[in-house]
Amino acid sequence: MRSELCDLFGIDVAVFAFTHCRDVVVEVSKAGGFGVLGAVGFSPRQLEIELQWIDERIGDRPYGVDTVIPSKYQGQGEKDAEKLEAALRAAVPQEHYDFSARVLAEHGVPEFPEEEKGNDLLGWTHATALPQVEVALAHEKVKLLANALGTPPPDVIEACHASGCQVAALCGSPHQAVRHKEAGVDIVIAQGHEGGGHTGEIASMVLWPEVVRAVAPTPVLAAGGIGSGEQIAAALALGAAGTWSGSLWLTVKEAAGAMSQKESYLAATSRDTVRTRSISGKPARLLRNAWTEAWEQPDAPEPLPMPLQGIVSIDMIRRTMRYPDQAQEVAFNPAGQVIGMINQVRSVRSVMSDLIDGYGEAVERLQKMTP
Repeated sequence: MRSELCDLFGIDVAVFAFTHCRDVVVEVSKAGGFGVLGAVGFSPRQLEIELQWIDERIGDRPYGVDTVIPSKYQGQGEKDAEKLEAALRAAVPQEHYDFSARVLAEHGVPEFPEEEKGNDLLGWTHATALPQVEVALAHEKVKLLANALGTPPPDVIEACHASGCQVAALCGSPHQAVRHKEAGVDIVIAQGHEGGGHTGEIASMVLWPEVVRAVAPTPVLAAGGIGSGEQIAAALALGAAGTWSGSLWLTVKEAAGAMSQKESYLAATSRDTVRTRSISGKPARLLRNAWTEAWEQPDAPEPLPMPLQGIVSIDMIRRTMRYPDQAQEVAFNPAGQVIGMINQVRSVRSVMSDLIDGYGEAVERLQKMTP
């Protein structure tokens, strides 16, 4: 399963694992893959703690950090994070706050302690994500910075390249992929419609080869629907240089989070996800539940543009993470359609071993079919 990305990063297999759990980052990288920590929910101080923890345990293996800086969003251009948050909070209609509070109250989710609340604006803007980038680039073992929404700003790309860090960016169309390449992005991540989190309209099987052709010779990571070694083989057969997966790591033993949340994932089928704007204002795939359904009802307010809707949903995210056992009916559970293939808690090393074995078996099967 070697590609040019294995040589570029000094890894054994081109399996890139996106996760919000530091333990998973370490274990994937130690198993020969490449762990990537999602930074969007961390303050710069918290992110520094997470990265120090990883540095101390990952040995000489590289890893990455994922940020979320949209190409377009309300308040774009404001560099002062406090001013930006105040202005955006003021721009949110009261009916959206009231609707969110009513949904949570109806499902018995306890209030989040007022004294423990942090900033309401996550790292979904240039002003709030740039400090995360600066923290990441201060760590020598961070060899990749990925941006989950849009082409990274020029100053971020320049800073990464100046520090010897590769830049990746997700896309959902060939047009977006070309824009990434022209901006200086080193690796394009093509995420199909069925993927978890923010996704576009084109299915993986169609999107991957389109993007490979559009940006060649820039390497492409295939994302969206990666849950087995056979699917990795299919992605590489379509021209990808590796794969990017997220849902696969939600239920591993090393993943943080309550067992009640993992049980929701394990019980889900591939038909139990939905793309919704109720979290960030942009379409994102997660498990369908009472929260997503509430925002689809006729009496629901229209979800706001990014990042305003994120200011509305942050209360739900905080409360469901704080009280997972009481909040599963409305919990924030991002996942792709491949979640239907995941039905047991396993270790990272076991998952990695099966990916490699499944890939080898798929390649051998194809070779036997070749005269």
